[in-house]
Amino acid sequence: MKSLSYDRINKSREYLKSLGKIDCRALFGGYSLAIDNTVFAMVCEGELYLRACEACAEYHVGTKPKLLCLPKRGRRISLNYFLVEEQLWQEPATLLQLSTRALQDARREKFKRESIKRLKDLPNITFQLEAQLCAAEIRDAQTLQACGPQEAWLRIRQINKHAGLRALMALAGAVAGLHSAALPSDTRNALHEWYHRVTRGDQTHAGE
Repeated sequence: MKSLSYDRINKSREYLKSLGKIDCRALFGGYSLAIDNTVFAMVCEGELYLRACEACAEYHVGTKPKLLCLPKRGRRISLNYFLVEEQLWQEPATLLQLSTRALQDARREKFKRESIKRLKDLPNITFQLEAQLCAAEIRDAQTLQACGPQEAWLRIRQINKHAGLRALMALAGAVAGLHSAALPSDTRNALHEWYHRVTRGDQTHAGE
């Protein structure tokens, strides 16, 4: 079966050489095909599967494409790759067009994914704070920026009642792209006032 897959990989490289240099590596029990580290196709059990995308959907109008299924943890899962059947191999221009669309879609998805900055890449965000933010439905830098440090801290406070001023300062620094100790004094003072006002309210309610 491995030799069949290698034959299919070589044939794919021949038919799709105008796309660029196609790299191959073992993945999920099959082989991924990638150009410039962007995976757009898979070869499994001697068959080629292209990444499915909206631009390729019109090719399958009226038919149901066969998706790539692979075993995972004792069950088979479907991946978003459709089988290149023999008829399509007889239409090299169409195969190249669909492969081009699959590659373009994969590149767009990769760019979108990489443009979303991870929380752990921000200053002051420890593993523990990242976990608390994720539990509070704040999973990336853009969402944290939109919430702001006070709203993010209030969400964390609902999960961890011990979250204190240090966490608030850390969040403010993360939003500003600074170490918390480098926050401007007026920002620190405003956060101090806000924190004590909010926590005084918590203590008042607790004593009622």
